[in-house]
Amino acid sequence: MFTELEAINSRPKPFEFYTADDLWTDEHTSEQMLEYHLNQEIELSSRNMEFIKRSVDWIANQFGVGEGTKIADFGCGPGLYTTLLAGWKADVTGIDFSARSIRFAEKTAKEKGLDVRYINENYLEMETKNKFDLILLIMCDYCALSPKQRKKLLKKFNDLLYPGGSVLLDVHSLAAFDQREEKAIYEANLLDGFWSAKPYYGFLNTFVYQKEKIVLDKYTLFEEGRTRTVYNWLQYFSQESLLKELNASGFEVQGTYANVAGALFGPNTNEFAMVARKR
Repeated sequence: MFTELEAINSRPKPFEFYTADDLWTDEHTSEQMLEYHLNQEIELSSRNMEFIKRSVDWIANQFGVGEGTKIADFGCGPGLYTTLLAGWKADVTGIDFSARSIRFAEKTAKEKGLDVRYINENYLEMETKNKFDLILLIMCDYCALSPKQRKKLLKKFNDLLYPGGSVLLDVHSLAAFDQREEKAIYEANLLDGFWSAKPYYGFLNTFVYQKEKIVLDKYTLFEEGRTRTVYNWLQYFSQESLLKELNASGFEVQGTYANVAGALFGPNTNEFAMVARKR
């Protein structure tokens, strides 16, 4: 028991483990995530529809979206952005790891008579010969990736964009990082049954990496016949650190905003968005 507790409370190296498939492809947790996406009271997986509509209006005007504009939404979830962008007559592609979310998005598009292309795949591995005018990576997805994964993804974006094409992404800020604290929690059915439909016990260990500006929420889950550990990494950024990564991958930053609806950026915002153009 002591050895198990030692392992549960151990601090891994930054981004040492990658377990995204446990969140997005597991039958139970993918259902929970879809419910979070669609729940207007919880902004865990998606923002509320009022914000999303405002965001899409800003995106459409900022990038001149219209008939024939080719847009890829990486991590599209159940299609909340892709559906609205298709309403602007854009040629839209959505990519997501969750088969359940993709099925919901496809059903919505069919019901609304919209022609949206969906790809059920880990976007880090996705390959396509299509080119795009605009790529979206929204809801701070970029923060969940390791430096190596971020570099790989930005290269993919550069390859997939037409010359002069743009990327819009948002990230958690250092102001948000300063609010995070280390903690250890043990509960029966941790997060109210989020991790399994069966009874289970869960440990949550939050580790803060001050030098690297990273936070890890490490979940160790015990149920009958199964034990697993899920690592939820979040990288936090300054304007300078995100600018450096984008510049190194062949992008020129065009603007910084408080969010993906174009709000005015301030030093105390918990997140911020950048528009970057392919050189």
